[in-house]
Amino acid sequence: MKVLALDNLQQVGIDVFLKEGIEVDVKGKMTPEELAAVISNYDAVVIRGATKATAATFEHATRVKVIGRAGSGTDNIDKIAATKKGVVVMNTPGGNTITTGEHALSMMMALARQIPQATASMRAGKWEKNKFLGTELTDKTLGVVGLGAIGKVVAERAVGLKMVVVAFDPYVSKEDANRLGVETVPLEELYRRADFITFHTPLTPETKGMVNASSIAKMKDGVCIVNCARGALVNEADLLAALESGKVKGAALDVYNTEPPDPGMPLLQNPNVILTPHLGASTTEAQEKVAILIAEQICDFLKKGTIRNSVNFPSVSAELLPALKPFLLLGERLGAFHGQLLKAPVRELKVEYHGEVGKLSTDPITISVLKGLLQFQTEEVNLVNARMVAEDRGIKISESKVGKSDPYASLLKVIAVTEEKAFTVSGTVFGAHPKVVQINEFLIEADLSGGILMLENLDVPGVLGRLGTFLGEKGINIAGLQLGRVKAGGTALSLYNVDNAIPDNVLAQLGKLPNVTSASYLVF
Repeated sequence: MKVLALDNLQQVGIDVFLKEGIEVDVKGKMTPEELAAVISNYDAVVIRGATKATAATFEHATRVKVIGRAGSGTDNIDKIAATKKGVVVMNTPGGNTITTGEHALSMMMALARQIPQATASMRAGKWEKNKFLGTELTDKTLGVVGLGAIGKVVAERAVGLKMVVVAFDPYVSKEDANRLGVETVPLEELYRRADFITFHTPLTPETKGMVNASSIAKMKDGVCIVNCARGALVNEADLLAALESGKVKGAALDVYNTEPPDPGMPLLQNPNVILTPHLGASTTEAQEKVAILIAEQICDFLKKGTIRNSVNFPSVSAELLPALKPFLLLGERLGAFHGQLLKAPVRELKVEYHGEVGKLSTDPITISVLKGLLQFQTEEVNLVNARMVAEDRGIKISESKVGKSDPYASLLKVIAVTEEKAFTVSGTVFGAHPKVVQINEFLIEADLSGGILMLENLDVPGVLGRLGTFLGEKGINIAGLQLGRVKAGGTALSLYNVDNAIPDNVLAQLGKLPNVTSASYLVF
């Protein structure tokens, strides 16, 4: 296996790959076009913040299985394009939490005491002691917008500075915030009360440009704003206007709408703004930590199939993988059952988890079902892009969990709905081996492996004998046989595990045997 490590990844990360016997090519920054030209020579790519992996990068990607970002942000990776190509996108969300939180606090302190401006004055040979009158942080109110991992670091340390900390985060409970010594409030109340406001939210359609003329108008006069999260959270023109009017006393920015920003950007010239060049995660400790973390994650994925910190596929830990693997295989083969039998497009896919399997992480199992179903319709499907391919085809996907699954400890039921009918296949795992246990109304138990002949026929004497004779004449050996029926004299269903492939012309002849209503050959 071979990995391409870009953007001057720290040597400690390179050493992780080498220790695992994985070859590494170490390069600096690459343009999207340069990366596109070489990406198919590698099983994995590691980048930091400089290289951008665009849609064009993945257009001809055939070999690469995973791209890892040594850091938390993945804005420089086209995740939709990666997913379509079946490439896992990983990051290291916790690797720079403390470092980024500390940087936001440092920016707030520098803003309160005008340290950069005073430094510039001193370097100019001046002694302007009266000009740089600072502000104490003790007893001031800090508003934290976004109480995730980084926001919590900032809040905890600000409480230690004897600040009053209020926070807005709709996904954090009041009890969790209270344990930090933080009061949760609505966003408008935070704007109204806070002397300092620091932002720690992801960039979403809801948060983009959230610092704008309208929100600034709701803030306290003379507020100070800190942004070490995402540049696009701030409307830079509106912030500049508020600084010039005095509504905002000062701003500390580590991130920008465009990076690097234009040297002529007016915000850079405003004396009440302090700026750093996206240094939030830039400490020796943090960079070494994320380099090691992303290398370990990629090694685990390439060698063990373990997925951690993926932003486009459910993470599967090494501890849970052994318990999950048999059900991933079962899900894929139940999906393949539908994919080979149904000729009409699937409009809806329902996956039901009965019993113990419902206690596992079921998202990867559902994706395995989708892969099994879709692999007979397109070659461009794998576990990473199966859900996206299904959604592109208009397939509605639903999951449900049921407490009991008598007589089985775990049961997986997959229902595929077309315009014409609904078709149900249920299965379970015996000794790590996937088995089908029900097909529509027929109770039947058979191994889901190798080649299977599925036959529907009238429940009358002689069908089985004629079939055995016919297959024997064609040189096809029966390895296993399972029969099912709802009532005597009705329709019967049978599954034959066979050692030899059944050609289409032989299958057509099978379908014409007396009392046979349908014959299908399935491969697992």
